[in-house]
Formats: sequence, structure tokens, C-alpha cells
Amino acid sequence: MSSSRTIPYTCPYCGKTYDIEVWDSVTADEDEDLRDRCVSGDIFRNTCPHCKKDFMVQFPMVYIDRSHRFVLWLSQETPGEDLIRTVAAPLAPQGYTLRRTPTLKEFAEKIQILEDGTDDRAVELAKYDSLIEFLDNKKGTLEDITGIEYQRTENEVMKINIRTNDKGLSFLIPVSMVLEEMEENSTLYEVDNSSFPVVNAEWIIGLFTPDDTNQSLN
Repeated sequence: MSSSRTIPYTCPYCGKTYDIEVWDSVTADEDEDLRDRCVSGDIFRNTCPHCKKDFMVQFPMVYIDRSHRFVLWLSQETPGEDLIRTVAAPLAPQGYTLRRTPTLKEFAEKIQILEDGTDDRAVELAKYDSLIEFLDNKKGTLEDITGIEYQRTENEVMKINIRTNDKGLSFLIPVSMVLEEMEENSTLYEVDNSSFPVVNAEWIIGLFTPDDTNQSLN
């Protein structure tokens, strides 16, 4: 079941301390409202009662969706032994997808991807392929790109959006095409599911290019 607690928090703007609610775990199947707040980011949004400033507070959270069979660990830290023992050990053998998401943006997008039943490794490869096509067709430069994001999978076709400063471009990519590309070198895309791996832009770029390109996909 979902669980939360109240902790003291110091406002980053005015420096005054007040109590906020943080969620240690969310079970999406049991509380659709909490699921929606995770996707929208409202569960992390706070307003200081003193200076009235609005800001986001990211806290470690275990997000479990039993109907779609996945678990997310929202944290910039690798999971501890307790999480591996109590969550990964029993659920990974049952076919659950386990992932760590370091940022709120990745967290919300990962929920959408896995609810759609899409392989998140294929999504990151589709994003990368879209980037290459964008550059090869001279639609813009790396410096023009402000983000590359997954929108949805419908009728076995992924929609990937590349955002730029003044416009955007959408790519429609058949899931089967990306899966076939992955099968050609399946070991390259393997991850240790039981250790809550991070599967994101940095992961896919790291398979092909130097680290200094990573920021282009964030």
C-alpha cells in the first residue's frame, strides 16, 4: 500500500522551515489519484506558507504498478540492499520491469512508457534514431534541441517528439522496426533488470557515442 510521512523542510527561497508530506511508496493500482499526481508532478509540488513561492521537491519513492507489472525507484542513488531484497528479489523473477529514474521528468515519462506496454530500451533507441535522422536531414543542430521525448505508442507505432527553441518535429516509428534493430545485436541492449538499471538518454548514447553528447537528449 502507499505510504507517506511528514518531514521538516527548509524553503530554498526564504530559508524558513515548515512541514511537507513526502511519499515513500505509491501503489498505483490502489490509488489512481496518486498515480495521476505522480505523472503530473503535483505530488512533488510545494508552496512555501511563508513566502508563497512554488517549487518541486524530489524525494526517494518506490512506485509499484502491479497491473502493468513494473516498479520504479525514483532516486539519484542506487538502491540499497533492503530494496533489492524486499522488492527486486521477489518481483524480478515474476517478470516485473524494474527501473531507477534519477529525475522527475524521467519518472513521469517512464510511467507512460511502461503503462503503454512498450519496451523502454526500444523507446530510447527510437529517440536516438530520431536524433540521427533529425541531424542527417539537416533539420537543425544539437544546439537547437531542447528535448527529445516519448509521447505515446498507438497501433504498434511510437511517436517521438524532438523539441527545439522555435519549433518541434515528430517522428512516427514502428515498434517492430526498433525491436528488429535491437535483435541484430541483442547483447548490446541487455540490462540487469534485478538491480533497478537506469535506461535513459545517457544509457543509449553511452552505447554509441562519447559522454559529451549526452546533454542533447535531456
